[in-house]
Amino acid sequence: MDVNQLYTDIILEYNNDKTNKREISCPTISEHGHNANCGDDIKLQVVLKDGVIADIAYTGNGCAISQASTAMLIELLGGKTVEEAMRLTRLFLDMILGKVNDEGQLEELEAAAYLKNIAKMPVRVKCAVLAWHTLAIALEKELAKKK
Repeated sequence: MDVNQLYTDIILEYNNDKTNKREISCPTISEHGHNANCGDDIKLQVVLKDGVIADIAYTGNGCAISQASTAMLIELLGGKTVEEAMRLTRLFLDMILGKVNDEGQLEELEAAAYLKNIAKMPVRVKCAVLAWHTLAIALEKELAKKK
């Protein structure tokens, strides 16, 4: 299969996955993210239990890349500790910025690693990182409360 077709198929698959596109009734964390360049708009909600992401979901609208990236984030980070989620978020952001290319490291990102070539499309970078930046902000606020 052509790599470009695989990339397109994965984006479409995750864009259409609405499993975690829902409201959480009593989230521990709720954070809004907006990409003014293209109108992508999401709200991430997280339930933390003993420092672990017990539930994570999102609502909002956006392009296929932003919605797919959000679905990938949720799939990857559910069940992780806050610290592990922050580490994986930084790894994803470094990948998108072209700072990390090592396939061994990127395997940790699972499906989200398929977005690595977004780094070559500057106008799409903000779409791909919206959810990841939004989650990083939310988790940093949560960690700051504990200091």
